[in-house]
Amino acid sequence: QVQLVESGGGLVQAGDSLRLSCAASGRPASRYAMGWFRQAPGKEREFVAAINVNGGTTYYADSVKGRFTISRDNAKNTMYLQMNSLKPEDTAVYYCASRLTYVLGIGPNEYAYWGQGTQVTVSS
Repeated sequence: QVQLVESGGGLVQAGDSLRLSCAASGRPASRYAMGWFRQAPGKEREFVAAINVNGGTTYYADSVKGRFTISRDNAKNTMYLQMNSLKPEDTAVYYCASRLTYVLGIGPNEYAYWGQGTQVTVSS
């Protein structure tokens, strides 16, 4: 089992920045690819970003490319999502997730463990 806990969400204005954190415990998450997803009210959960085991390979949804940066610190068992130039359409609950493989994934069904989510609200 991998336990994941997100933090860092909040209410910000358009153009502001936030950094989300995802603390992992239990089974060594450092062995697995991880990712961020988000879900807005009335919408399906969508992929945001993914990162491989050593952080050397990342992948982003087109909607956040150039604004968001995913990273991880395996010594701290923590993954991050730096979000810059936030837009109202970024408003959602953000979830971190872990796979059971080192291979990157972009589909929610590819992830085995999930955090409880943290709310990000961007006002215009």
